Amino acid sequence: MSTENEITQIVSRYTRAADQRDGEAMAKLYEADAVVEIHYHRGPDGMELLGTLSGQPQIEAAMSTPPKGAMAPHPPLGWSHHTTYDHLVTVDGDEATIETQFITFDVAGARKPEGGWPAGTFGAQGTIKPIESGYYRFALRRTDAGWRIRHQDVIHDIPYVF
Repeated sequence: MSTENEITQIVSRYTRAADQRDGEAMAKLYEADAVVEIHYHRGPDGMELLGTLSGQPQIEAAMSTPPKGAMAPHPPLGWSHHTTYDHLVTVDGDEATIETQFITFDVAGARKPEGGWPAGTFGAQGTIKPIESGYYRFALRRTDAGWRIRHQDVIHDIPYVF
């Protein structure tokens, strides 16, 4: 596998861990002392730093559900779905960066009616709504255990509360 593909797979593992609220799997993608900075890009007014996570334990807690963490569990028939696209990868020896755009969707399935679906019903039943978008910027380092995130910026396009 190419180095660029290895780097891109880190982002894929990241989005899956976020969707699954799996803070433990998420934290394993980072170096022990990694830093995540969450920003809101306010257009011509520049960026506002909303918060910082420092180290694997804070990252794990931020991405886990209670009682261990801060993320709300998915509701019944609900899920989140992170998508990333337009990956820009740069590799310089054992250091690398990847910037990617993201959109996160809130997915809520409809409950099947007691009497069953009405005649003629076909396809997915529920709603899909975009809830956040922006850019992820990852700085990674190759370690003995493989590529690990050492710093990440999450840059939201719309107001975000952290």
